[in-house]
Amino acid sequence: MKNIKIKDTSIGNEHPCFIIAEAGVNHNGSLNIAKKLVDAAKDVGSDAVKFQTFKTDSVVTKSAPKAEYQKKFSNAPSQYDMIKKLELSADEFRELSDYAKEKGIIFLSSPFDEESVDLLDEIGVPAFKLGSGEITNLPLIKHIISKGKPLILSTGMASLCEIEDAITAIKDKPIDLTLMYCVTNYPASVEEVDLNIMNTLHNTFKFPVGFSDHTMGIELTVAAVALGACVIEKHFTLDRNLEGPDHKASLEPEEFKTMVDSIRNVEKGMGNGVKKLTDNELSIKKMARKSIMAGRDIQKGEILKKDMLTIKRPETGIYPKYIDLIIGKKVNKPVLKDEPIKWDLLK
Repeated sequence: MKNIKIKDTSIGNEHPCFIIAEAGVNHNGSLNIAKKLVDAAKDVGSDAVKFQTFKTDSVVTKSAPKAEYQKKFSNAPSQYDMIKKLELSADEFRELSDYAKEKGIIFLSSPFDEESVDLLDEIGVPAFKLGSGEITNLPLIKHIISKGKPLILSTGMASLCEIEDAITAIKDKPIDLTLMYCVTNYPASVEEVDLNIMNTLHNTFKFPVGFSDHTMGIELTVAAVALGACVIEKHFTLDRNLEGPDHKASLEPEEFKTMVDSIRNVEKGMGNGVKKLTDNELSIKKMARKSIMAGRDIQKGEILKKDMLTIKRPETGIYPKYIDLIIGKKVNKPVLKDEPIKWDLLK
């Protein structure tokens, strides 16, 4: 599988999972809160912090209804009003991007219109992340790929045919592509998620695959890494009790750090698949395994019989699997009870 590079970070099976703290619109329209999200994302060990960039008038009509989950978490009368309150200006995004660079964390944002694509390209984002709702928006996808930067594409709500259509639109100008498996619900239930679909996506389209997790916990996120996810994206908030469409399906900083630490531990435990003894196993092996011992005192010249022998720890004598080979052989010197039987004792 081809490795992909975002800034100085490589993405692929041979590299650590790329972890995105999806701050999204959890800044609630405040640049100050957005900067605090950058700080927190850096502190919890994320590789990148991601926001959402849009011009409300270019994205949604004033009559567009809110989704059911949005009705629960936002008091705005319409989707337009809800989103408008969450919009940051171009200058605020420039300042936010510079702030992330100062903090040493990769700055990403999902564009929802061509003007936002141009802004993010001007700011210098090292890659584009496109949300699931835009996967059938082929004109927007083509505008993104015209910038020649890597694309991370979420596939929530999409059929395999729709994913193929999006990939076909990209083929005219090949770029580095990562597909993100996603269940578009906020929050998504564990029962809705089928992590094996990551393998389906990889086997079907031959691109690196990640997981954008909308469940409440971290178990499936960590499991996805064990199953080969190259990228993890998880919603991130300073306070889950804040008003807004995404806070309830987000992790707070302490939870996010637990997720990051768990992912890194899983990566350490995955290894390379080569079965060999660890240094610790080599030292424990002698103590934990057994060998053939004298079950009683044995005189020089005695012929070994099974009832004269026992199998006990430690592994300092002949392996138990050879017991049938040594029965009937003479010992060439006396052997005390519980003394290991070794090959040089036999003739």
